[in-house]
Amino acid sequence: MNHRLRDLEYTLLLALLRLGDETYGVPIRDEIAARTGRTLSLGALYTTLDRLEGKGFITSRMAEPTAVRGGRRKKMCRLTLAGQQALSTTWVFQQRMTEGLEAQLSDLRSMTAGGDHG
Repeated sequence: MNHRLRDLEYTLLLALLRLGDETYGVPIRDEIAARTGRTLSLGALYTTLDRLEGKGFITSRMAEPTAVRGGRRKKMCRLTLAGQQALSTTWVFQQRMTEGLEAQLSDLRSMTAGGDHG
């Protein structure tokens, strides 16, 4: 099985790993925004979560409705063993590709600080 992850998939799985056992869209989006400055629409987030679930990297369940949410239910997500393996595989791949490039990457970061990141 190919465990390579797309950039957004990797980012979402890292957020799930950081947030712990079971979480839903808003805290995931907030974690990503706080750590990366990237604003992610809930539509893009849930589309990616659905794709990750289709790949077996996460599981989800609908939580009971709460009065705080006006009776709406939350889609609670959890990282699976396959998701953990995909994270590890992608992390190792990135580490191997960037090994020995610390100075160059630091220079690139300095050059783009405060500039356009898109």
